[in-house]
Amino acid sequence: MKMILAESQDAKNAYTLVRSLQKRLADKLDLISTSLGEGKNFEEVFWLRDEGIHGGGSRFEARDFSLFNTASINISQVHYDEIPQKNLKSATAISTIIHPKNPNVPSIHIHISLTELRNASVYWRVMADLNPSILNKDDKNSFDNALKGLAGRTYKEANLQGEKYFDIPALGRKRGVSHFYLENYKTADKAQDLELAKKFGEGIIDKYIEIITAAFTSRTKISQEDKQEQLNYHTLYLFQVLTLDRGTTSGLLIHNQNDIGIMGSLPSHIDKELFLSWSKKVSTPQEYLIKSLGKCLNEDGVVNADVKIKLANVVREHYKRYPEALSMQASGNTLPSTIANHTKD
Repeated sequence: MKMILAESQDAKNAYTLVRSLQKRLADKLDLISTSLGEGKNFEEVFWLRDEGIHGGGSRFEARDFSLFNTASINISQVHYDEIPQKNLKSATAISTIIHPKNPNVPSIHIHISLTELRNASVYWRVMADLNPSILNKDDKNSFDNALKGLAGRTYKEANLQGEKYFDIPALGRKRGVSHFYLENYKTADKAQDLELAKKFGEGIIDKYIEIITAAFTSRTKISQEDKQEQLNYHTLYLFQVLTLDRGTTSGLLIHNQNDIGIMGSLPSHIDKELFLSWSKKVSTPQEYLIKSLGKCLNEDGVVNADVKIKLANVVREHYKRYPEALSMQASGNTLPSTIANHTKD
């Protein structure tokens, strides 16, 4: 079976965009691997939604583990063209997380997606956040300035929403140091909206490549303390993704055909003891979720493919059992109706 793409021109344009952004980032990371690492290119892996009838996607996964802890560049397009009673017509997205191996080189998360509702306007979601294990103020300032330049008049509101979305109330801190979250974005000019998404995606990819190329080259001394700070931060990252990130939870609840891809944002190792200690800081029923997630991990805290499948199933079952806990997840000022769009007619 092959993947069938959505029929509308809006969805076609969005797919062309996310595919080009995926290739742009993978190609640039491959060049870094060639010049600074083992010369091992990212490898593409495909998945299908309902055997391709309702779309699917692909992800490029890192294979140069001298440079990358984990890295995944995912694109997808899910659609229901032949189901006219379904509220969602199509959803097209790129979502990527790059975790470098060097603790002094920052991680990044980027998400750009177009949602097409039946008999309604299409809208964009645009996100980017810089995630250093060890803060470098020059990196943060450079990334912030890039966000401001690329986003224009949308920056102020998107930064405020990002600061809110990536907050971790139980721990009194945020995930990442630079935040951008533009939700439900649309104007009267579809072509201009598409161009903004394109300009933002290309520009923020190029800025990140600039930052990490310089960091890989100059920050070569790594102490044991640096490694511990990275392990602690990766533990926080996994905590935020699996207990707060609305996009991750929505993807897992909608279907189970791309669990590895959806969990591609997780780092390769965490501190299990630290993670479990945070069960005392969250409200009921989220302590049950943390304890159940902890049971999926060995004492060494390895997060491999088998563990990711177990973690995905735990998250899925938790929110089926405690649907009221969805209200405790991260949000900006607007709550996206992602799950309802896919499941309700």
